[in-house]
Amino acid sequence: MPQPLVVIFHQPPRDGDPPLTGLLGRAREALVRHQDLLFTRAGGRVAVLPGRDSSSTSRESFGERLVRLVREEHLGGGGAGRAGGGGLVVLGAGAVPLLTLDGAFRLVATASSGGPVALSNNRYSSDVCALGDASVLRDLPPLPSDNALPRWLEERAGVTVTELPGRDRLAIDIDTPLDLALAARIPGLPASLRRLAADEHIAIPRLDDLRALAADPRRELLVAGRSGSATLRWLEGNVRCRVRFLAEERGLRASSELAIRGADAAQGAGPGPDRPPRSSLGRLLDIHGPEALAAIVGELADGAILDTRVLLADRLGADEAAWPSAEDRFASDLLRPEGIADAWLRALAAVAATSPIPILPGAHTVVGPGVRWLLGR
Repeated sequence: MPQPLVVIFHQPPRDGDPPLTGLLGRAREALVRHQDLLFTRAGGRVAVLPGRDSSSTSRESFGERLVRLVREEHLGGGGAGRAGGGGLVVLGAGAVPLLTLDGAFRLVATASSGGPVALSNNRYSSDVCALGDASVLRDLPPLPSDNALPRWLEERAGVTVTELPGRDRLAIDIDTPLDLALAARIPGLPASLRRLAADEHIAIPRLDDLRALAADPRRELLVAGRSGSATLRWLEGNVRCRVRFLAEERGLRASSELAIRGADAAQGAGPGPDRPPRSSLGRLLDIHGPEALAAIVGELADGAILDTRVLLADRLGADEAAWPSAEDRFASDLLRPEGIADAWLRALAAVAATSPIPILPGAHTVVGPGVRWLLGR
């Protein structure tokens, strides 16, 4: 039986990358090396292919790239011309850094099955997906990202999708330097990434203050952004403080009408053409300005963990091309306002950095699967 192909989409770091962007690139490079060995041991044939470069003028979507890959590799559908067999495992750089060898074996076994089955870390917002028969991908629409792939497979292609065990751990990604600092607190992270976080002195801002807040039953914590019921259940059972929970714009990146049965395929991705992304906190900041962040949070709670990508989507739309640069966003997460070029985001980070109550900005991980590692372990 031919080895199934394991594709890792990865854009290598460049010499001219600014500091935090370069750090993330090195972290992902180390993770790719680790995962190459992991999947090779599990029996896969690993190919590291260029990821989508944000500086490129190419507008090829994830779905279009995957269709092209399947055709070029002659994957699925049988025939003597197949280069790598009928199945496929696909993931992006930074995904599932806590994947174990057992998990890699399960993914490779699914890709080796030849059947209409798939295995993912999350059927609704995937970071890694194995498919037994890749021929169904020849009909894949131009999905904007890999997150919606299992949903399309299940709802549009009739493929049976199951999930890997350990969904919470496997939801941790390395998408920002703050994610690296968070992941370094979790047992099972590859040692090379843990060393990198230590060598670069990447730490979680206001962590001690947030943990003290969480342990105090007289105080209240605001968690706002792309979070869900699993995080709320964990908070209710594991912190002593009161929790004010505001879940907004879940599926900002993971949702695509192209993946949903019965949806109008012309609508594309995101919250839909008739309703742009909106955030309750973002609406208040739009009225009062980013300088009011601490005052607004202080009226609601004694500290906060905030998904600032929802705030940016509220202000500038869902397309990240219109947002401040990745370097600016990463500096904001680490409360380093002096390194931020965008005036609005710099003001927001400066307020959070000097606020008398702890405010931690970040992306999806800090308000979702990372909360338990921030506050409880």
